[in-house]
Amino acid sequence: MSNKTDRALPVRIGRLSELANNLWWSWHPDADLLFQHLDKTLWEMMHHNPVKFLQQVSPAKLDGAAANPAFLRHYDGIMLAFDKARSAKGTWFSEKYPQLADRPIAYFSAEFGLHVSLPIYSGGLGILAGDHCKEASDIGLPLVGVGFVYQLGYFIQRITGEGRQDSIYEPLDYSATPLEPVISRDSEGGLLKVEVGGRCVHVAVWRVKLGSISVYLMDANVEENHSWDRELTSRLYGGDQEMRIRQEIVLGIGGVRMLERLGIRPAVFHANEGHAAFMMLERIRVLVQAGKSFKEAADAVRETTVFTTHTPVPAGHDAFPFHLVETQFAGYWESLGLDREQFFALGEHPDGGAPNFNMTALALRLAARCNGVSLLHGRVSRQMWHSMWPERTEDEVPITHITNGVHTPTWIAPEMNRLFAKHLGHDWLAKHDDPTFWERIENIPDAEMWQVKQQLKHKLFNFMRERVRQDWITETAGPVRVLTGGTLLNPDALTIGFARRFATYKRAALIFRSLDRLKKIFHDEWQPVQIIFAGKAHPADLPGRSLIHEIYQLARDHNLGGRIAFVENYDIHVAKHLVRGVDVWLNNPRVPLEASGTSGQKAALNGVPHLSVLDGWWYEGYKGTNGWAIEPGVPEGVSEEYRDEADAEALYRVLETEVVPLYFDRDSDGVPRRWIHLLKEAIRTAAPTFSARRMVKDYAERMYVPAMNASNQN
Repeated sequence: MSNKTDRALPVRIGRLSELANNLWWSWHPDADLLFQHLDKTLWEMMHHNPVKFLQQVSPAKLDGAAANPAFLRHYDGIMLAFDKARSAKGTWFSEKYPQLADRPIAYFSAEFGLHVSLPIYSGGLGILAGDHCKEASDIGLPLVGVGFVYQLGYFIQRITGEGRQDSIYEPLDYSATPLEPVISRDSEGGLLKVEVGGRCVHVAVWRVKLGSISVYLMDANVEENHSWDRELTSRLYGGDQEMRIRQEIVLGIGGVRMLERLGIRPAVFHANEGHAAFMMLERIRVLVQAGKSFKEAADAVRETTVFTTHTPVPAGHDAFPFHLVETQFAGYWESLGLDREQFFALGEHPDGGAPNFNMTALALRLAARCNGVSLLHGRVSRQMWHSMWPERTEDEVPITHITNGVHTPTWIAPEMNRLFAKHLGHDWLAKHDDPTFWERIENIPDAEMWQVKQQLKHKLFNFMRERVRQDWITETAGPVRVLTGGTLLNPDALTIGFARRFATYKRAALIFRSLDRLKKIFHDEWQPVQIIFAGKAHPADLPGRSLIHEIYQLARDHNLGGRIAFVENYDIHVAKHLVRGVDVWLNNPRVPLEASGTSGQKAALNGVPHLSVLDGWWYEGYKGTNGWAIEPGVPEGVSEEYRDEADAEALYRVLETEVVPLYFDRDSDGVPRRWIHLLKEAIRTAAPTFSARRMVKDYAERMYVPAMNASNQN
């Protein structure tokens, strides 16, 4: 079990190591600047990883900083803010619910998108979990995260000269992360033990700190395990169904036992997607072993459990063959006071079909508070799962919605942060979930807003060119890759961004439906347009990988004139540049398969208007003055082919008649004032309503506090 050795720092700035090992710094720009001031070049080379940075920075620069009055004033101010943030005193939750401030909420998730130095996330689910945890820290919510350390993480994406996606897995260097061991072979009691398929799996546990809260991450990659069991926490979403069910046993059952071992007794348990649903069974088992009947135990667990479903795509709901469940859970059902058939019935989908144990069905049966992640997704989820409550009308199905939001301090561009501080007040972040506050957005002069947007666009283009240049230097990119990486893009062209997981229902290639029409749009001499793509396809998703290949081939097409770029290895760092630097954010999934789509929220927060079908968050976010809707005007029930054709036609029409003309409509001073008015509306409508602060407050008031009160009654 690897552990880092802290380098000796000058005593006067010795707490830099403590700051580096708490990810609070990552959403506070002044803390980020503290490391930059030590050595900006090294900071960039270390990819903004302060743990690795402090291992490399020269002693002379540290000594110089410790004797620099200006640096010390900055350092002292940051440490004061850091200490205040970790106390959670005077926060929204501690002031509104002081009697509940010490009642933990356990938040289980298969992935957490916290920082690029911890590649334990793949996409929207993980980023949402990370934003949820960061906001919990900001408002003083007593939350603890439960998940995994993946030794190989999610894959690093490399695109070959032919446009094929290669998946590269690099072992995690624990010493270069903010991970701290909390359960190891040297701990009292040794490693955590979890029965999986009749074998004992040994689990180490690491902690990562985020301000006032902690996320605990389990790790089966220890010498005590056989090689097969060490693979359990090797890759995110890797392996076959047997590997997946074994992972979910460790996450759910092991997670409950881990919290007990650490002395953490949550009042509420929250399953972020069905991957964690086995934790409900383990909690029932504990109560049954303490003398309760299964019904009594299940009722108690149900009242203190929150479940969030994240996708209307059927394939996104884990379902395991009964024979596999029987192999992995043999003997477990007796400890619940159930027989085999009763146990299997907990995971049965009432619609029949294949004899599978459905994790979403299990969670819906054992959680009293269930929600989708947008208004439309809540409606679709009630329709999907109506058969579980046949005696109720569809509207009475007990699945509500809490629309996703994004963690504003993480995703706001530093340049936009400074602009808001100048014109809205230095305390704007404290008020950012108040819709009335954002009426002040009109106070920002159009010319200043335009100047900042141009800075962010040039910053994006410089970032893309520098990445390609580094790949060229290291000979990991050939000439074609250099060109498709964005070196031919025109900074004066209207730039569209499309970045997300390359699942086929997201229709990344929809804009290429009519190449002749698209070429006319792209090649307009006076109003040029271009598009930047980014995103990964799961290594086993052949159709998704084919989409990447198709787009890459189009990016090579001379007739498209260098108007298409593909940024490889989409991650948090790349996403920040894209959602801040493009001019328009495009989203065109098949309705209603986009549950939320938080990338568009991040873009709108940074003054990048949304161009999307009315699905996910945009169904409730679109106001007619803050972006554009792709509305084909065709009835429901038409074929996918017909729908794609109609949506593409609507997309071209909106680009040609609304988006492009508005962007290039400039006043005599070169400022597109009508465009600026629209992007201000995008900020005004998105910033408060689709913030993680509003979202987590909703979870607290509508889910957690009622469940805490129920916990007091049990």
